[in-house]
Amino acid sequence: MRAPDWLTARPVAHRGLHDISRGIVENMPGAVQAAIAGNFSIEVDIQLSADGEAMVHHDHALGRLTEATGDLVEKTAAELRAIKFKATDERMMSLSDLCGMVAGRVPLVIEVKSHFDGDRKLVKRMAEVLAPYQGPAVGMSFDPDQVLALRELLPSRPRGIVAQRSYDDEYWADLTQAQRDSMLYLRHGFQTQPHFIAYKVDHLPAPAPWIARNVFGCALLGWTVRTPEQRTRVGQYADQMIFEGFVPQA
Repeated sequence: MRAPDWLTARPVAHRGLHDISRGIVENMPGAVQAAIAGNFSIEVDIQLSADGEAMVHHDHALGRLTEATGDLVEKTAAELRAIKFKATDERMMSLSDLCGMVAGRVPLVIEVKSHFDGDRKLVKRMAEVLAPYQGPAVGMSFDPDQVLALRELLPSRPRGIVAQRSYDDEYWADLTQAQRDSMLYLRHGFQTQPHFIAYKVDHLPAPAPWIARNVFGCALLGWTVRTPEQRTRVGQYADQMIFEGFVPQA
């Protein structure tokens, strides 16, 4: 159940190697190119557009980075490509655009963002895009159902679960207690059968990822590493880091 060695061989740039002070915005082409230049793996987020395209963007709601507002899922791919971002002239990419840009030069770590509604259209589109792609790529999600969809619809690609010790913070307030409970302790692991775990670095060490790594052989990534203390922690308890805010030295 372990992921391929290339997943942990190099640090993973969180949403690309972005730096807003230099006009390099997360999940944008410039952040992707910077990560490729540094020979880092690239973590990106994908969302489903209104017309079924996999678009590279983190937030469900537009506005934090964009001049436009509203729910991303309510806009078509063409509408999303036309939206202006606040600190760059670049435009939102599709997953297909991203694959064409990277062209296998570095690994892709693709997080499937979920509305926790059982809709698997995003993973289906991801599978269509990745079918002809020859480069190294993995999929992952917080949502166990989306990881199960990766197992069923994209069995040829390694898959992972993004997790943390608890889900009581405001970010998860819209989920039911049953949904939050379903993510605890990696209890879905025998069903989803992940090849790797991406675990919140400040919650390491923890029993569930320790068991996944040391008993079942899953690779363990720590996210999101921003400080020297977090880097020390991930070095003690995980196989590799997902980082942002600095450039790791070789």
